[in-house]
Amino acid sequence: MEYESFFQRHKILRGTLIVLLVLIIGLGGWLWTRMRGPHPNYRVDLMLPTAESMEAPGRLKVGVAKRSIAPIFDNYDTWTDVNGNTKYDEGVDTYVDRDGNGRFDGIWIAGFGTNRPAQGMHDEPNVRALALRNNGVTVVIVSLDSVGIFYNDFIDMRKMVNSTMDIDHILFSSTHCHETPDTMKIWSYWKRIRGADIPVFGYAEHYMDLIKERTKEAVEEAVVGLQDCDLHTAKVEIMPEGFVDDSRKPIVIDNSMYLMRFTKPFTDETIATFVNWGNHPETLGGSNPLITSDFPHWIREGLEKGVPAPNGVEGFGGMCIYVQGMVGGLMTQLHTTVPHRDGKQKFEEASWEKVESLGYNLAIVAATALRDEELAWKTEKPIVQLAAETFPLPIGGAYKYAMMLGIIHPGYKWGGYSWSEMNVLRVGETLMLTVPGEIYPEIVEGGVEYKAGNDFGLQAPVEAPRLRDFMEEKAKMGLVVGLANDQIGYIVPKSQWDDQAPFVYDGAQYGEENSPGPETAPTIHRQAVKLLKTMNENWIEPEE
Repeated sequence: MEYESFFQRHKILRGTLIVLLVLIIGLGGWLWTRMRGPHPNYRVDLMLPTAESMEAPGRLKVGVAKRSIAPIFDNYDTWTDVNGNTKYDEGVDTYVDRDGNGRFDGIWIAGFGTNRPAQGMHDEPNVRALALRNNGVTVVIVSLDSVGIFYNDFIDMRKMVNSTMDIDHILFSSTHCHETPDTMKIWSYWKRIRGADIPVFGYAEHYMDLIKERTKEAVEEAVVGLQDCDLHTAKVEIMPEGFVDDSRKPIVIDNSMYLMRFTKPFTDETIATFVNWGNHPETLGGSNPLITSDFPHWIREGLEKGVPAPNGVEGFGGMCIYVQGMVGGLMTQLHTTVPHRDGKQKFEEASWEKVESLGYNLAIVAATALRDEELAWKTEKPIVQLAAETFPLPIGGAYKYAMMLGIIHPGYKWGGYSWSEMNVLRVGETLMLTVPGEIYPEIVEGGVEYKAGNDFGLQAPVEAPRLRDFMEEKAKMGLVVGLANDQIGYIVPKSQWDDQAPFVYDGAQYGEENSPGPETAPTIHRQAVKLLKTMNENWIEPEE
């Protein structure tokens, strides 16, 4: 009698096991692809110029360009806010299903809560590019009106730019506007299923495609338009009252605004102004249904076109680029009473008058400082240097699993890490340190606390010494570019990580839930020190 194997005698079981095996292999392959992300082998490791690439410093060249990144409303469903709460309530609010997919596809506004579809647009968000070239190095600084953009999308943008344009590096930053379309896939609506709210991750891919294409255009136009310039630099102190509050203890604020003005040689004709200051652009709060770039819009308008009377200032012309600073901690104007420049009106509650006043007041401070002979100085030897490096960032909590599944921040390194990037850019006597999220100012300025009862029992700050000491070891002015090349959330000092009772302050504070974890700040601090030391060791002293 011919022998029959177990699987020959149980054909149904055999077929089932084969199907299960195929499914397991397929699921594993899908998960592996999601974990690796779109750029698993992308790395940056630069220190420019090298001895071989160094050219004699000449006159600094600058080029500027901007593009609108306003969403095209015709590409989205229109809706009616039936109950008037500025939220999309499924089963209550109505909409016109333009593509017939049976789902409401609105423009989801980022920041604050979910389910907040745009009802219109107050001013167009845009992308602005400022290109710099000297001594054989070309760098482009890009600022986007966005709540934040992940590393993989910025890599896409770099790869899209014409590779023959002799660009050494493109440095990106998001302004962190809380009234622009979601670019992080986390502010879409939560669908109610059997009494539970289920997050529906994702955004309109065509909007991110628009951002990438417009950014490519702006970068290339800025580089094509490079022209000789003079560089004028200023640093001005801004006391917090009327401008910003730190909404989380300890109270540590960077009280400075950092400024540069690029003019045509030997003239007062402005090509561009650069503004760096740290504050959440969220003046209008979570009930605003209109897309706007918040106070950066009025800073740029004020410096380009002027601030109207009463007590206004003349604009410089050219293009203004606002680059976000340190906003962790948490820097906000939600609880700030902002005065009008007329010296009479004051605005405490969220309103268009409040956001306009804040932006115009900042523009007045910036314009006044750039025209002040004691505060502003001309940089005679604007040497350009760059250090940049990709590094592994530890990710914990819910962030880790969302990242592993490729839901947010695609690209997983086994062991609970994701790739991110930091840069140090030197322009003359100014040094810029980029951080890939919302850093707490105390890490830079000093003042990290380690109170008894902290979650890790630390007896001293981990993030020490303060970064400012390294930033201004050689440079006359050091500034931080926040949400740069990535958006990883809050960078909370480890000794101030406080999500377990007993709480060292007056109860739990906001912050930890939007951070990758307690090891984020120590990692960022170590990486920053490493890059700053590299720059200082390779600092090129200008010849007399």
